Amino acid sequence: MLRERFPEGVLEHPEGIDFTLILDRGHLVEVARFLRDERGYDLLSNLTAVDRPECFEVVYHLYSTADPGPPLALKVRLEDKADPRLPSVTGVWEGANFQEREVYDLFGVVFEGHPKLERILLWEGFPGHPLRKDFVNRTYSFEEMRLTLPPEEQR
Repeated sequence: MLRERFPEGVLEHPEGIDFTLILDRGHLVEVARFLRDERGYDLLSNLTAVDRPECFEVVYHLYSTADPGPPLALKVRLEDKADPRLPSVTGVWEGANFQEREVYDLFGVVFEGHPKLERILLWEGFPGHPLRKDFVNRTYSFEEMRLTLPPEEQR
């Protein structure tokens, strides 16, 4: 039914995975709003990302509080790993706010239209995004880290 309603928005429904849909990034907000308003998926319980070799995959787990059941998983694949971007769903589920900030902070995925897209765990100026596979995990000296911190009066 969702494929009939959004023929260009639902790219895949992987066989063997009952409640997972792969969506086109350009139709994400439209499909999300439909699922909330027409299908009762009013709770975004989890939003995360996976760094796959060929893309970033942003994953949304949705539930209906009025009709409890298994979660519906939405996935959006971002093939431009140098500049991963997709629309924010904070206008659909307010609970996406901090979760999108966390994915931005740790993976560098930009959520366009987010009301306050800032790092949430690390400070602005921190070098890189530590959950990306291309992140160089090394020990930084205190002097190196001090140079990335905001001025003392802004802390």
